[in-house]
Amino acid sequence: MQLGPSSALTPNVPMNGIKPKGLVVFSGGSAANNLVDVFNTVSEHKKCPLSYVIPISDNGGSSSELIRVFGGPGIGDVRSRLVRLIPDDPDHDDSEKTAIKAFFNHRLPKGRSEARQEWLQIVEADHTLWEHISSAKKELIRSFLNLINLEIVKRLRPSSTFDFSSASIGNLFLTGARLFSGSFESAIYLLSSICSVPPHISVLPAVNTNFSHHISAGLANGTTIMGQNAISHPSAPTALQNQSYAAHEETEAYDRIEDANFPGSLPTLRKQYITFSKAEEEDLPARIERIWYINPYGQEIRVAANPKVVHALSECHCIIYSIGSLYTSIIPSIILKGVGEAIAAPSIRHKILILNSTNDRETGPSSSPFSATDFVAAIAKAGAASRGITGSVQPMEYRAYVTHLIHLQGPGTPRVDREELTALGIETIRVYGRRVDGESFQRYDEKALIQALGVTMGKRDPRADRNRRNTVDN
Repeated sequence: MQLGPSSALTPNVPMNGIKPKGLVVFSGGSAANNLVDVFNTVSEHKKCPLSYVIPISDNGGSSSELIRVFGGPGIGDVRSRLVRLIPDDPDHDDSEKTAIKAFFNHRLPKGRSEARQEWLQIVEADHTLWEHISSAKKELIRSFLNLINLEIVKRLRPSSTFDFSSASIGNLFLTGARLFSGSFESAIYLLSSICSVPPHISVLPAVNTNFSHHISAGLANGTTIMGQNAISHPSAPTALQNQSYAAHEETEAYDRIEDANFPGSLPTLRKQYITFSKAEEEDLPARIERIWYINPYGQEIRVAANPKVVHALSECHCIIYSIGSLYTSIIPSIILKGVGEAIAAPSIRHKILILNSTNDRETGPSSSPFSATDFVAAIAKAGAASRGITGSVQPMEYRAYVTHLIHLQGPGTPRVDREELTALGIETIRVYGRRVDGESFQRYDEKALIQALGVTMGKRDPRADRNRRNTVDN
């Protein structure tokens, strides 16, 4: 497969007066960041716009402290994708872009006092992170950091002080911009502009909101888990008050803390989860059967998707479900109102699932790990839930949501029953992987994945009219 230089590619530029259909990628943060170059390259080769749909339900890490004090969505995955999209030019040494990437990815120390001290150095422009950032950009960035610092001081109470431990500078900046403008969308636009994200690439929060949105998981044994962090990372909360209370006593104790939460709201949605480990995961007691959104009191609600997400889906020719946490990174975006119907549209000919290279806490337990068909079924069930369809989804309906599956093969990878998937009308493509020293799992080889996606997106639907011209393959 011949890959041309990116400088010759002009996504978003109509050819023969016809606007090119777009590419939509559903993903979370860290795992999918490893494939950003793959998706960008495919977008450039197909000369089409690229949209990333990112969930906003994460309530763990330093985001939990921002949510506790300021409310608002979980912004960590949005920030990490915007910073990851800072373009690299191998032919030119752009020290400012490198410095901006390091700045917005920087995390403060784990120690509370050390973190606060370094934060003050950054706010006062007395930190090495500011080197190589131009004066104009530095003062623009610093103005929003000063604003969030002022808001932190204003919200200080005897019962509640802000904990800077492990805080992300990019998350603090994005929160400051949101508070200043009153618009999450405007804050994303500002950070996207500073990071020089290419104009044909959009980072779309699944829900465009200034409020917190949380999810719950229902397990096969009837257990309900509330809050994304509790679903994916079962760590002990670093709460302001971490004694053992009965449910009502615990709620009353948290009501005495002055923060951005509603009185009487669930303590599990209000605690700090600054410290957790993604490496040390316990099995869930049973499989996850369903994910849904909840209000601050734990009641199920139906949430509408960001209209820009629905529009991007209506204007795309291909959907990709990226690698990452199935139930906390991918499905929270699919179950939103308007998304399932848009995905199921027959006009979208390629709906590609890139299968994880290994099962995790969400796709276990280890005694009953998910197969590739289980991944597909979960996505189809989420799409149906978005449309208000409850209960099981018939296997022959899976193809409305997934048409192709790309996977690795080897020890530890989810089982792929090619005959079963073929019978359901889902094509499987195996690609080569690579191993990194110290890791027990395979990673996708970028060149192999680019080729697999390019070939798949260029294929015609074998059930389509054979005389119809293939408008996808460029």
